[in-house]
Amino acid sequence: MDKLDLVVKQWHIEKPHLDTTPMALIGRLLRISKHLETRITQCHKNFALTLGEFDVLATLRRAANNSCLTPSELISALLLTSGAMTHRLDTLSEKKLILRAHNAQDRRSVTVALTDQGRALIDQAIEAHVAVLKELVNSLSAADKSMLNGTLTIWLGQFEAECVNEL
Repeated sequence: MDKLDLVVKQWHIEKPHLDTTPMALIGRLLRISKHLETRITQCHKNFALTLGEFDVLATLRRAANNSCLTPSELISALLLTSGAMTHRLDTLSEKKLILRAHNAQDRRSVTVALTDQGRALIDQAIEAHVAVLKELVNSLSAADKSMLNGTLTIWLGQFEAECVNEL
């Protein structure tokens, strides 16, 4: 029994007609999310990166053919506002982890690329990041991971569809 079982039990006594299954499920997900974020944030701090900075570097690193991306492509990939992206790019540029260059054909267009230092850092950070993720799910069997991934994919689809419909 965990703390959420106690909460559910208490609500069952006070309001027996309520279906508290969603309360237990979402409560556990929120608690797990806090644990995950704490551990992942600590991993990134070891590389002097925030979660957002890591995301930008990882997105640039996994871009096909080691290409540059435009700020608009990064915004789309990371679902950010332009102001948030500008702040992240400014910070990463100050850290000399990315380079912004104007397009030779259209000076209004800017591309973003990893510097050698940025590439070396994200190559190290992604290894540590994946190791932490593996630790975070080590209590689950392969079957559990597969089932949970499938279930969460379906559930996430509900919200992603709502976002598309709102546009």
